[in-house]
Amino acid sequence: MKQPQIIHIHETTSTNQYLRELATGKKLPEGTIVTAEFQTAGRGQAGNSWESEKGKNLTFSTILYPEGIPANRQFLIAQIASLSVKETLDYYTHSITIKWPNDIYWKEKKICGMLIENDLTGPQIYCSVIGIGINLNQRHFLSNAPNPASLTQITGEKYDPEEVLKRFQSVFYSYYLELLQEKEGQIREKYHAALFHKAGYHLYEDKETQEKFQAAIHTTEPTGHLILQLKDKSLKRYAFKEVSYVL
Repeated sequence: MKQPQIIHIHETTSTNQYLRELATGKKLPEGTIVTAEFQTAGRGQAGNSWESEKGKNLTFSTILYPEGIPANRQFLIAQIASLSVKETLDYYTHSITIKWPNDIYWKEKKICGMLIENDLTGPQIYCSVIGIGINLNQRHFLSNAPNPASLTQITGEKYDPEEVLKRFQSVFYSYYLELLQEKEGQIREKYHAALFHKAGYHLYEDKETQEKFQAAIHTTEPTGHLILQLKDKSLKRYAFKEVSYVL
């Protein structure tokens, strides 16, 4: 198998789009990474934009070809990507958690977002393009994003994006190996243990009814659905964007 390569570019619309164009009509070495100093149209989940000051942060995308992973288990990709970012940031600071499904938080603030695009062949995943933006050295955020934070704001230190990327690669490949070895239960346990607001009751909002309610995280399903337990012990099941945390 060809060794994955890291492609550094100064500017692009989005690293996901750039990587997908590179992969059009051919299979890239698995784990190939595109990293950019600046994205003119960085994207998050569900069409959200991603603010990142030029040259200050770590924005990159990587590609996998997870043969044998069924389409209805694609949430595993989000789990290993989230765990890999969390454990990378754990090296530099504390209080890092995963806000379902795959935002990375420091306390009550968002330090990393990601966009995962899975291409399917029948009932299987053909390839996954995972775009990740980690706030490293940005000190001021100008957009109306409600709660951004960067590693330098937390610690006062400055960080080398290449060093952080290498640390992420090491963790991510380890988790990907676990995935290929069918250690799904182990991955799910680690993911659940790392969840934001995993203990106790917290305020949520049902996006369809706009009802706010107190609930505790009961579990996450292999499909990615979030199961919340209300105070009367009843359970509610939500897909992504059907419910939100009230912070």
